[in-house]
Order: sequence, then C-alpha cells, then structure tokens
Amino acid sequence: MITITNAHFLTSASKLSECPAPTTSEIVMLGRSNVGKSTFINTLLESNLAKSSSTPGKTRLINFFTSIWHDQEKDLHIPISLIDLPGIGYAKVSKQELTLWQRNLWEFLQQRSSIKLFIHLIDARHQQLAIDSNLASQIQAILRGDQILLPIYTKADKLTKNDLAKLKQKAALITTNNATIARTIYRPKSPQDPTLLDMIRERIFYALLGDISTDMPNKG
Repeated sequence: MITITNAHFLTSASKLSECPAPTTSEIVMLGRSNVGKSTFINTLLESNLAKSSSTPGKTRLINFFTSIWHDQEKDLHIPISLIDLPGIGYAKVSKQELTLWQRNLWEFLQQRSSIKLFIHLIDARHQQLAIDSNLASQIQAILRGDQILLPIYTKADKLTKNDLAKLKQKAALITTNNATIARTIYRPKSPQDPTLLDMIRERIFYALLGDISTDMPNKG
C-alpha cells in the first residue's frame, strides 16, 4: 500500500524561468478545463491544497505541490512533486494572453527534464473528444525514454451503469469522489484490501518509476 505524507503547496509560476529548481521526480496533471485536475490532486493527497472550482479556466498558473510517497511493502520513501497546469481549452482571456499561456506551457513541458509522468485526465462522459486526442498525440511526440503518459478517467459518478461497465472492460484507470461508485468500480473483499484510491496511487507510483505492467483489477 502507498501512503502519502508531508503534502504541501510549494509555489506557483507563469513560465519555465520562474519555476523552482527541480529537486524531485515530478508528475504533471494535464486535461481539459474543468476535467477535475485540482479535485484529483486533493483526492490523491487527501488534502485541500489545490484550489478547485466549477468555473472552467480557473487555474492560470503552474502550481507545484510536494509530498513524500511511502511504499509500505517495499519500505521505499520517495519525494514526489505534483504539478497542476492550466486546463486545455476554454479560458475567459484574450487571444493574446491565451497564446502566451500556450507557448509558456509547451516550453515548460518540453524542457522540464524532471517530469517523469504525464497524467492525462479525461472526462469519462466524453472519451473521444478531439481536444483530448490532440493533447495525447502532442505529449506522445515529446516523450523521452524516461517519461510515461498515463490516462485516467474522471467523473465516473456521472456515468450510467452501462457506460461504467464498458469503461471497466477496457481495464481503464477510473476515479471518482463518490464513495458508492468507487466501491462499484473496485470492491475490496475485506477491510484489509486496498481501496480504489490505494489502487490509483499504486499505479501512479509505479508508473513514475517506469513500471506500468500492473493492471487495475477489473472487479465490481
């Protein structure tokens, strides 16, 4: 089981030159505006560090969060930084400001060598949008040998039972803040078994270390 301690907000930056010097491996959160990046970070870290909002385009800076991840079974302690980026797509700003954002963000993504994992959050209700396909293609084009792109589907609680079942059949990594739906996605056999959050943390942790061979259990 993976536990996380000492999670805290570090700083914000608008471009690469303002970012703190990297001291740990880094995970970047990518996705459309209002896909739930900040909410996912808070769920993952079990904190209220990232500011979430129902208003698309609320996040306008590169936000850094640090934490210590502990693999209890292997007794590993690894410092990891999570990075919340402005959402791709809608933003209530001028075209000039949007162009500047995009240039700064892609410079950051391409040149920040400490990034080891790109997490692409996708709204489970809208899995085939061109904006997500284009984003995935662009990230794949810049991936180095020591980097991994990991898709995770959010807002599973908004799906019908039929659509949720179809997504589970794909062995997709699925997340939700709804405890009832979480138990539907993965039902632990006993209180000692890992929860859905435990499973997601494990997949992220080992993807960061370069191992994505372990599939999420398809139970429910």
